[in-house]
Amino acid sequence: MEDVTEKMKKLIKEINVHNHNYYDLDMPTISDAEYDKLYYSLVDLEKMSGIVLPDSPTLRVGGEVLKGFKKRKHPKGLFSLNKVKSVQELEEWIDDIKKISEDAKFSIEYKFDGLHLVIEYNNGEYVSATTRGNGTVGEDVTEQVKTIRSVPLKIPFKKHLFVEGEGMMTNSSLKSFNRHASEPLKNARNAVAGAIRNLDPKETAKRRLDFFCYGILTIDDEKFENQQQIHDFLEKNGFLTGNYFKIASNIDEICKEIKEVDRIKDKIDILIDGLVISLFTTKFREEIGWTTKFPKWAVAYKFEARELSTILKDVVWQVGRTGKVTPIAVLDPVELAGATVSRATLNNIDDIRRKKVSIGSRVFVRRSNEVIPEVLGLAQEGENAKVIAEPKFCPCCGSELVKRGPLVFCLNHDECVDQIEGRITHFASRDAFNIEGLNEKTIQAIIENLSVKNPSDLFTLKDEDFLKLSKFKEKKAKNLLFAIEKSKNIDLKNFLFALGINEVGIKTANDLATNFGSLDKIKNANYDEILEINDIGPIIAKNIFDFFREEDNLTEIESLLKVGVQIKNPKPRNFSSSIAGKTFVLTGTLENFSRKDASDIIIANGGNVSGSVSQRTNFVLAGENPGSKLDKAKKLGVKIITESEFNKMIKN
Repeated sequence: MEDVTEKMKKLIKEINVHNHNYYDLDMPTISDAEYDKLYYSLVDLEKMSGIVLPDSPTLRVGGEVLKGFKKRKHPKGLFSLNKVKSVQELEEWIDDIKKISEDAKFSIEYKFDGLHLVIEYNNGEYVSATTRGNGTVGEDVTEQVKTIRSVPLKIPFKKHLFVEGEGMMTNSSLKSFNRHASEPLKNARNAVAGAIRNLDPKETAKRRLDFFCYGILTIDDEKFENQQQIHDFLEKNGFLTGNYFKIASNIDEICKEIKEVDRIKDKIDILIDGLVISLFTTKFREEIGWTTKFPKWAVAYKFEARELSTILKDVVWQVGRTGKVTPIAVLDPVELAGATVSRATLNNIDDIRRKKVSIGSRVFVRRSNEVIPEVLGLAQEGENAKVIAEPKFCPCCGSELVKRGPLVFCLNHDECVDQIEGRITHFASRDAFNIEGLNEKTIQAIIENLSVKNPSDLFTLKDEDFLKLSKFKEKKAKNLLFAIEKSKNIDLKNFLFALGINEVGIKTANDLATNFGSLDKIKNANYDEILEINDIGPIIAKNIFDFFREEDNLTEIESLLKVGVQIKNPKPRNFSSSIAGKTFVLTGTLENFSRKDASDIIIANGGNVSGSVSQRTNFVLAGENPGSKLDKAKKLGVKIITESEFNKMIKN
């Protein structure tokens, strides 16, 4: 038993250090997943031994009150949520609930990953705001929270009310802030904690925060029979709730929701790390009760970790198709979001300096679905950390690099093998010429052995050329030549994408094709005409305009046309339709269309499709499970239409 107690003391000491870093300093040194692993190791030891030491973090909620803030006592004690770590644990919890109430139903809501806040209203007016603190006493952040745009300062309910929710920074607000920040923020959770717990409310306002409300701590003269009534009350009084609320009767229905939200979570503009499953009916909650720390009638199901910390072992510099040389972090491998991650992006040398990362240090790494993992920032400085040096010469061809702002470039476009390989790989990709069988190894072989330097050179190759390559026999050579020949007939949007214009993806290529209608018109368009296209900003417009003024690019286009590439122009847009000139934003899942199909229909009929809601938006087409775009549309008074209404519009 002595060994167990010593293990517990060691764990408590380590967890309390991390708690102090996380709650009190807003400077976490490990990820949530790593913290949970430590915490639940302690929980398991306490269960096994029956011993709970006096300073155990399992007895506490939140952190200490910061010096510099006035203390404020909560009207009643705050509770955390117990976490279930598997479907089996969730099923066991449901079975326990069903023993008390066989017909029990459950509400399912987002588990927001922000800063817990309690906000007070009286006589319909905003009175105060307090952080969680230690669960009994928190920090008075009334002035800071008053700057949050989605916190209503007046509400219809005229009696005394305390609501609970999370201060949040949306992913789009975080990206926008970091674009201009001298020191980028590591993640949305830290961003909101640092903003609200800042003694200067002006600094809070700069981060454009939001508040998402999920519960009522206390309320005068009002009773609720179930969670739906609580949810509806919050929305009626002007609080954001995340636009997600489901009711389920059993484990199968809950698991279906878990899978669906897990699938779409990275497309949501707010940071969620799981779902909260609660007993739907409030009267049964009283019967089931609470532990000293958790309500027994609710649990949090957490998704697989998307962020962990690991050691940055090295940085290698990689040459892209445009000549840009970018740093890639070589990591001590970690299992993250269903994959082993050993490499991650570091954007440029300025990004490295802002994030304060160095070789030999522990860094935070994030991976979202299939997106390339990214180093977020420093977790802990290594004892023998080594500064990352910016390269002076190209790691591929040895040419001297040229600095442009925070970026470095190799200008040896015709001889740098990595650039040639990047251009041809991009040219042959699915959204470009879609040449089947032209894989990375084959591209490397034809560059090395057949003196291919430009994409147009592919169309001059013959059977005997491919037969010179290792592992190429007659059938394989004929198949690849057939695929190259077949690719000559190409839509204008795919041709434009294949050219590799800097920062022009397939959507922008499609916008160019549908707005101008032909390659000649695009080549001859001036900067202002390009800028007029919806969703094309000044930088991309300049990239497009400059591309068609460079002699090498025009020569390559002529070479492609000479070898027989046939470009199919899009059908003329129907500018006489009822939706011509209107701008649409799509959100949620549509029943009878994919969002791409709906976008194509709008564009073909003279309309425009935008990725974000603004004053210029005419309609928001909302499907099932719409995201934060719907909230913004409501705030701006933009007309929201259903799929049925959209069908009527396009029939007309």
